[in-house]
Order: sequence, then structure tokens, then C-alpha cells
Amino acid sequence: MDPQQRQTSADAQTQPQAQVHPPNAPNANGAPPFDPSLLPQMPTSDAIAGIFTGQGFIADPDMAALPMGDPAMMLPLMFANGQVPSQPPQQAKPISADEIALYDRQIRLWGMAAQARIQNARILLITMRALANEVAKNLVLAGVGSLTILDDALVSEADLGAQFFQNDGGADRETHVGRNRAEAAAPALRKLNPRVQVHVDGEGVKSKGPSYFAGFDIVIATDLDPDSFNLINTATRINGKAFYAAGTHGMYGFLFSDLIEHEYVIERDAGNVATHVPQQETRTRSIIKVQTRQEGGKTVEAVTKRELYSTWFLASELATLPAEYTSSKRRLRAVTPALSCLRALWEFIQTSPPGAAQPLPATRDDLRRFTQLATQKHKALRLPPETLRPEFLRAFLQNLGAEVAPVAAVLGGQLAQDVVNVLGQKQQPMQNTVIFDGHAMEALVYALHPEGVLGAHQLSAGGTAGLNGNSAAAMGGFLDVGLPMGMPAAAAAAAGFPVDGNGVAALAPQNEMNIPGGMQQQQQQVLPQEGVQPPVPVQQPPAQQPVSAPEQPPQDAMATVVAGQPEQMSEA
Repeated sequence: MDPQQRQTSADAQTQPQAQVHPPNAPNANGAPPFDPSLLPQMPTSDAIAGIFTGQGFIADPDMAALPMGDPAMMLPLMFANGQVPSQPPQQAKPISADEIALYDRQIRLWGMAAQARIQNARILLITMRALANEVAKNLVLAGVGSLTILDDALVSEADLGAQFFQNDGGADRETHVGRNRAEAAAPALRKLNPRVQVHVDGEGVKSKGPSYFAGFDIVIATDLDPDSFNLINTATRINGKAFYAAGTHGMYGFLFSDLIEHEYVIERDAGNVATHVPQQETRTRSIIKVQTRQEGGKTVEAVTKRELYSTWFLASELATLPAEYTSSKRRLRAVTPALSCLRALWEFIQTSPPGAAQPLPATRDDLRRFTQLATQKHKALRLPPETLRPEFLRAFLQNLGAEVAPVAAVLGGQLAQDVVNVLGQKQQPMQNTVIFDGHAMEALVYALHPEGVLGAHQLSAGGTAGLNGNSAAAMGGFLDVGLPMGMPAAAAAAAGFPVDGNGVAALAPQNEMNIPGGMQQQQQQVLPQEGVQPPVPVQQPPAQQPVSAPEQPPQDAMATVVAGQPEQMSEA
């Protein structure tokens, strides 16, 4: 560099004005360089160009009141392949001698490298109820790097029953009532393991944009409504982060995981037949690498496997049971009807009128509609009708909204263990849904996926190509999201972004990123008097009836539960 160039560089560093990043240089937030030749392919707005080149540019003075887009969030949304720009690597904290002594048994189980990943993990836990209490306790004792609790609710009298972090057992436990749930639980968590950083965020989850979730390795959402699960899962997919959803209702509960694409290593003694690479073990699991070594006179294989996952929206609404179930009447009879009831409950909540005071079934009409939904979901899963008995429906309804400490302990321990396995990358994670039935004392795992693509391709451009016609119609297509969540369509249009037919801001087709848009559609439906239809506001041809077992009832047959009294199977 000649003296003139050095002087120019020094002068530039002393100037306080904002720096404009050259088009071929990385942005200030570490995002990859942007190719200006792509600008003609998307809306030719100076505001968009300014975002990509690092300028805080306002194209129109009238737009000065609008918040500018966060580049850390906008860039992932605008890339054509739907992949998130690589984040700056986090500086790993080495394990100290004291920590080696403290976590000795864990290190012996999964090794130093896995323990280092666990101790540097950043976990977000949403909603601090009984289930989250158990998850937080187990993760803090395992020694994760940091745990952030996101909850805007206040402690109520009901919270003191099953949530031990809100109930210290003293005479002043009522002093927790009225405090933020996350803030009230944080001191006890910090006492469990002072080495773990416990942070509190007292805001609501729906006030967070997608960029908020980029700062965490794993996001765990508990006891939320289905639309919130869908919203959070969309944000974690955008940022390439692992997502868990979980909830309990009395003696029943569920776990769900979307790890997008997860790789882990299984060590085992080598067999007589060499392991072939690549090898597709199941629809979701494949072997991608095998390494061998000699140890104690034996040949040990380190087999790297990859698991593919589906989003919450696809798994909870469109997915069916895998072929190993549908091809076996014995296995179908063993599927818990709690799966059908939970799916019915999620659709009941989604299709309730906006602002409903009670989102759970409460009135006679609610019970009739829930029973109709449960029967519909049961038949969609091609389960034998005799397994959905009125007695089971009544028991399930009686448990809604309740928190039972032992159930929370079982599911919370299972979820936390899976999180640790994912961080350590030494064990096979769950795939992908666990349904817990406390009356039967069963926690069964079901791999629920739609037809077509799995893994990261579900949210990439053209990622719906593998879905069948019914699945695409049931989703109402995909919404092409290119703006922060919640930005008004009018503001989007004023900024130069195209707006689709649903009034949602969208990117140009050349740079689209496809995201399920179930929430907007599911709020416009359900006429209980005419039967519950799938959550789709669009016209579609009648779906062909699936091939089912001969004992399946007619189309309108359903188990009847009215006012809590069980009855026999009847014709509607």
C-alpha cells in the first residue's frame, strides 16, 4: 500500500460518518457479500438496495416513521435458496479443571468434545410452566452455557401447585404471585448451578422477530397455542436452529422436534459385513460416513448418520403415520388415540373465534365439535374406529388445562435428555413426535412426516414440489415472506415490496423463500352445524378416500360425547 493509500485509509477511520460497504465486501453483521447484479431481479427499491449495501437509506421522507429492516433478518429471507448466511463462530469456552471434576460422570459417558458443546450451548426456553420447570432444571444441572427464559405471564395462584420454582415451600410463597413467571423462577435456577448463565426476557414471544432466535442454538417452546408453535418454528427454520415444542394436559402430553437436518455419530463394534456408504436406513435416516479404528484388539466403527425432519405445521396437520404402521392392523390398534385427540384440540384452538375467552372445549356445542374433530383426525390417520372410545374422549377432555407434576417430570426429563443428545451428537435423537398417555403409562414415538421432501428443502425455493396435490391444497400454497413478521402490507407496498393476494408482503419470484402460511387461513373457518372441514379457505377438488380397513365406519360416523356422558357409536 503506497503512502497516499495509507493516508486515505487513516482519514476514513477518523471520520464519524456511516460507512457504505462495497457491493463485493462482507456486510457489517458478518453476512456474505451481495452481488449487485441480482438487484434487477428483485423490486428496484432504493430502500432494498440500501439494506444490502449497509446504508440506512430512506427512499421517501414520508416513510421516515417506518422502522428499517434489520439486515441480520432481511438477508436470510431474501436469499433464493432459503439458507441462512453463516453466523460468526462463537468463541468456545474451554473446560476448566473444576468443571472436569464437577461433570466427571457426564464426561465419562459422552466425552470431552460433547461436554464442551453442551457447556457452550445457548438455549431459549419459552413459557415457564410446570413442564418448562422440569426442562430448565435438567438443562441447568447438565451445565449448558446459557439459558434464556422468555415469558410475559405473571405468576398466579394456580402456578404454585405444580411449578416448584414458583413455590419455595416457605410461608411467603404467595409473594411470587403477581411477579413475572420467568423472573420469579430465575433465582432458584441460578442456585442449582451458578456456572450456567440464566437470563430473563419478560416480553411476549409474538413481539420477537425472526432475528431474535438467531442468537440461540436450540429453541424450546412449551404450552403454547399451535399458531405460536408454527410462528416460532418458521423463525427457527429461517435461522437454521433446532426447535422443540411440548405441552401437557393433565395425564396427557406431547413432544415434537424439528432439527431440520441433524448429524450424529454412533460408535459400535464392526460386524462381519462392511457398512456401505451412503446407505438409506429409513426414510428420514441415512448413513453418510464410516470411520474405523482398532481398539483393544477389536475394530470399532464410528458411523455418522443424518436425520431429516419436518416442520411443526406439516407434522401436526398434514403428516400421516409411516408405512410400517399403516401396513399392520396390529400396529394401528396399538396407536394411542391421544394422538387423534391432540390433533383435534390443536385444530379446535386454531378455528375458535378470534378473542375467544375460553380456547378449550367448555360448552355442549364445543364438546360436540371437538368430538367431530377427533373422529375426523382418527379416520385421517386410518386408525381403527373402535380405539377411539367415548370413555377415552371424556377422560381426555377432563384433563385439558391441568398440570400434573409427575407427567411434567417424565416429559421434561425426556425432552431435556434429547436436547443433551443433540448437543453432544453422540446419540440418536427422537424422530419426531412423542405422545404420552399417563393412564396407559406409555410414551410412544411416531415419525410423522408428509409425503415429499424432508429436511432443509421444505423451506427452500421449490421445496413444495414433492408434496402431493392434497397437501399443497391443504396448506393453501406457501406464503412468500420477505419482510419482518407483522409488517403491514401497506408499508410493504410503500417500501417497494410486492404484496401477494393475501395481503402479505412477498419477495419477487426470483428470490422467493417459501414458508407455510397456515395461520392466516385457519382463522377463517369452521361451521360446526355443517361439519368441520380441513383448515383451508381455498377451493379444492374433493380428496379421494384413502384405502382403509374394512371395519372402518361410514364417512359421518363418530363417537359421541355430550356434557361429559359417554355414549355408543352413533350415526350423525
